[in-house]
Amino acid sequence: MDLLKELFLTFAKIGSFTFGGGYAMLSLIDHECVEVKHWITPEELMDITVIAESTPGPIAINCATYTGYKKAGMAGAAAATLGMVLPSFLIILLVSAWVEDLLQYPVAANAFRGIRIAVSLLIIQAAVKMIRKMLKKTTDKIGSMAFVAVFGGFTLLCNLLSVNFSTIYLILAAGAAGFALYSLPGEKGGRR
Repeated sequence: MDLLKELFLTFAKIGSFTFGGGYAMLSLIDHECVEVKHWITPEELMDITVIAESTPGPIAINCATYTGYKKAGMAGAAAATLGMVLPSFLIILLVSAWVEDLLQYPVAANAFRGIRIAVSLLIIQAAVKMIRKMLKKTTDKIGSMAFVAVFGGFTLLCNLLSVNFSTIYLILAAGAAGFALYSLPGEKGGRR
């Protein structure tokens, strides 16, 4: 019962800082679940993120559900998921009642501008941590860094030029390139 309470409270704390969505919460999940509580390994968080990205539902909720399930089965999954969702639900419920009036005050409008910057930094921090962990795990560091640089540069260029490029195509292209680079016979890093 103590573990269920701890799962609920930990994910409620993470869910309370819902600004920016799931990607912004990844660094909070990494800090709490990997570094502090050691519920999951860094590799598991990377795998969860990839799986959570390709399954229905918000990425942070999928990460919470997996972590809760790993620690305490179905009851743990329910406790972690409820902990992640409940604060966000209550915050949105309260803010939606006063959001139009709230943004008319310069203090609130300026606070939200600052929060946007913090959210961007949280997303960048999560990305940098995942890239570092990926590079530690791989044997072909130069190929992996080139892979990240090419796809990161392509995404940045599309954003700077305001090219509307679906992330679905980026994920498919990255999967195909990864398959070609790392698993085709005779390719660098692939099986021989």
